[in-house]
Amino acid sequence: IKLLNPCREGKKLLVLDIDYTLFDHRSTAENPMELMRPYLHEFLTTAYVEYDIIIWSATSMKWVEVKMEQLRVLSNPNYKITALLDYLAMITVQSDSHGVFDCKPLGLIWALFPKYYNPKNTIMFDDLRRNFVMNPQNGLVIKPFRKAHLNHSTDQELVKLTRYLLAIAELDDLNQIDHKKWEAFIEQVKRPRLA
Repeated sequence: IKLLNPCREGKKLLVLDIDYTLFDHRSTAENPMELMRPYLHEFLTTAYVEYDIIIWSATSMKWVEVKMEQLRVLSNPNYKITALLDYLAMITVQSDSHGVFDCKPLGLIWALFPKYYNPKNTIMFDDLRRNFVMNPQNGLVIKPFRKAHLNHSTDQELVKLTRYLLAIAELDDLNQIDHKKWEAFIEQVKRPRLA
């Protein structure tokens, strides 16, 4: 783990994947900014008000740092990234349905920062459900951002997820929500309740 900024008292934790979550790493472009998911900086700026942000990628730390620098995530004045994690923080598990694979155990973060983060105040966005197999109640499967050139003008995922993060920020226990139904949840919050 590479700690970049101090954990903040009273903030929830947002853990983010990179590949296909924040960035289309398979398409080619002259400028990496062309492969950045739309509204990334707006999303991180708004999330930072209520959440500490940790980036966790299944690649090497060097790649994580390079990508985050290229996307200007580490130098943005409107938010700070708390920490970076790479594949070395992942563990190998075996399941009947998926066989042997690596996953991202949030318990590692909770053990490192028990004063700040726990299962009740943590949510993780990843395009692969298996990455949070150890903590399914804390994971939200984000729609993968692929074919950046085709989808850049229409991808609204981070706009919608910003609304969701703000809607759940006041809750005491993020474990009690079914994150699979996040889109229905924000629709419900938007609709005024009838008296």
